[in-house]
Amino acid sequence: MKRKTIGILGGMGPAATADLFRKITSVTKASCDQEHIHIIIDSNTAIPDRTAALIRGGESPVPQLQRSARTLEAAGAGLIIMPCNTAHGFYDEVCAAVSVPVLHMIRITVQALTQAGIKRAGLLATDGTVQTGIYDRCFSGSGIELITPTAEGQAAVMDIVYNGVKAGDAGHDTAAFERTCAGLLAEGAQTLILGCTELPCAFEMYSLSFPHIDPTLELARAAVLAAGGELK
Repeated sequence: MKRKTIGILGGMGPAATADLFRKITSVTKASCDQEHIHIIIDSNTAIPDRTAALIRGGESPVPQLQRSARTLEAAGAGLIIMPCNTAHGFYDEVCAAVSVPVLHMIRITVQALTQAGIKRAGLLATDGTVQTGIYDRCFSGSGIELITPTAEGQAAVMDIVYNGVKAGDAGHDTAAFERTCAGLLAEGAQTLILGCTELPCAFEMYSLSFPHIDPTLELARAAVLAAGGELK
């Protein structure tokens, strides 16, 4: 099978984009540079905020998302991946702009949790992802119950995403976020879904150790296989 080039539609944000690239490299079975998969990254930081567009009537990210998708396809990408959960609210519009497959990170996460036998999961995601029901729709019929934070807990998630990771604040106070994670687990969640691509970065930056599934990592694995590569 001829390998496909992976196109990363990134910039949402740059840290999450770099995290996905690193994870693709780390899970690929390769003994030298030439055995790794060709990857093209468009870190388009001009894409408007997805949460603001979905729940506050902000500028639509669709034109910039489609522009990046077309740029990646024109550059030779044989498949496209988006390291942004909230951007999947515009997944159909991105698919409509190109003729190559666009992998769906949230559906891939459902498959991974199903295979792991998870029945209850705590969802940590942006307001846009939670309020538009992207995860609810993807998990419908899966047999997995999603638990979401309280209003206070949701504010803590947004805080660590925007004022912690996106702001590059390595000393950010994570106490409220940690209480949110502990609360979801106390409610019966077997694991936490890091449903914003800044959250895996947060877990690493702040040395958080709650049980979790990382959709970025699941997307990286799926992309390697879809491109014709092998996993370690």
